[in-house]
Amino acid sequence: MSTEQTRANAASPGGNRWLILIGGVLVQLAIGAVYAWSTFSKALQADESALALTKVQATIPFEVAIGMIFVGTFLGGRIQDRRGPRLVALTGVVVYSLGIMLASFARSSSDLWLLVLGYGVLGGFGLGLAYIVPIAMLQKWFPDKRGLITGVAVAGFGFGAVITSPLAQRMIAGSEDFQQYPTKVFLWLGLAYLVVGLLGASVFRNPPEGYTVAGAETSAKDKGEKAAAGRDFTQAEALRTPQWYLLTAILTLSVTAGISLISVAAGTATDVAGFSAAGAATLVGIMGLFNGAGRILWAAISDRIGRMPAFVGILAIQGICLIAIPHVGSIALFYVLAALIYTCYGGGFGTMPSTAGDFFGVKNAGAIYGLMLIGWSIGGVAGPLLISALIGEDKAYTLAYTVVGVIALAGALIPLITRKPKPPTDAPAKAASAA
Repeated sequence: MSTEQTRANAASPGGNRWLILIGGVLVQLAIGAVYAWSTFSKALQADESALALTKVQATIPFEVAIGMIFVGTFLGGRIQDRRGPRLVALTGVVVYSLGIMLASFARSSSDLWLLVLGYGVLGGFGLGLAYIVPIAMLQKWFPDKRGLITGVAVAGFGFGAVITSPLAQRMIAGSEDFQQYPTKVFLWLGLAYLVVGLLGASVFRNPPEGYTVAGAETSAKDKGEKAAAGRDFTQAEALRTPQWYLLTAILTLSVTAGISLISVAAGTATDVAGFSAAGAATLVGIMGLFNGAGRILWAAISDRIGRMPAFVGILAIQGICLIAIPHVGSIALFYVLAALIYTCYGGGFGTMPSTAGDFFGVKNAGAIYGLMLIGWSIGGVAGPLLISALIGEDKAYTLAYTVVGVIALAGALIPLITRKPKPPTDAPAKAASAA
């Protein structure tokens, strides 16, 4: 393909792919704010709050949101493969933002159901709808750098909370009205998410038929094998391969390992490494940066060394660091170990979309990877429950982190036995009929 043809494909008639990438990052920034829930949870439990929620009550909206994400990604992935990315993304942004704004009308503990419905059910569902779209779409626009670009897109999700958390904290702390009713902040944040998300989603579109760029054929290699371009499995065909289940297991174990630390990071920092309460809170905020950066870093690394070697590193590093954490007495070393775990946790989300694209093709990537994100929900629930139960009232950090660390190390064996699937058996016939 000539340079002129490449430039034409990159800019028209489908649109400029770099502008579409910016749109994808904007959408992910808006919906990634869901991870700032801990800021609101603390405010809702404070003495100044009229809601005065218990710790258990304050966790319910977030847990429901995480559970609903998979429902949104599953449906959104299937619909966007058929109807295009813009409609699904716009719908997801609207549902997500309206859910956040609905939560702003909760004024007492008896209104907990509004938080659960708004932030949890609607927010989580809309988030899932919007989340899957840029991941699937951008792989089609950037066949020459699938790993890096999907990493950049989901990094926006990781950085969403980094922006929202301090902003929300400042808004609440600066107003007695917001301190009494922290939920009022959701109205203004929801409006901001709506504007930013709609702006980003408005430029979404799939590339034109036959779109490609120079270097696409050689840049997406995995251990010297030809990339899976043209091996477009349907969702049903992907589910009939063992590789889909192996990849889902890898994602589930990576999420379980990383979110286990994330869920108890502040308590571990104070009890194990001697952080002050303020220092632990600062740690959690800073670690969000590593979560976002890891999505770009590991995705780029996977483009160079291959997807499966990257996942061996992601799981092995998490396992080693988790086992080491209970034995750390130094604040500086705790920072290093936590940063490595957060980086690898984000790296799993940054690397898996392009891995699924390599294995199954990108035509139905939304449906295939959207269903694979059930690993996010499973790991997001199992990890915190497991490590909290193991720590218990006795604060058995060594036992808890050793168990989770060993699970991650055992999971590092799975990528070693995972290979790309063969094309669907009817692929030659389809190709012949298409010709």
